[in-house]
Amino acid sequence: MTNILLILFFVFILFFYSKRNNKSAKKTTISTTYLPFLKEQEFNPDISTDNWDLHKLRLDKFKRSQYKGLTFFVSSENQIYYLSEEGDKVYC
Repeated sequence: MTNILLILFFVFILFFYSKRNNKSAKKTTISTTYLPFLKEQEFNPDISTDNWDLHKLRLDKFKRSQYKGLTFFVSSENQIYYLSEEGDKVYC
């Protein structure tokens, strides 16, 4: 008889403890990476990026891309260059 009472007591304690913890736990949602912004960057070469792979993809697709604030272009000979402050082409 005492074993049954002990088991019931532990079941009651576990049930009460689990209900109490569920109420006190805060519900948080973890947002995923903002995919629309990444898609916007992929399809707009005028948005500056720090992602080298995205930069190369945009150069292949649009023949120009902003990387770390500097606009790079692809020439007709498939050479990559940017324009200096004086307007000269600087090939990479």
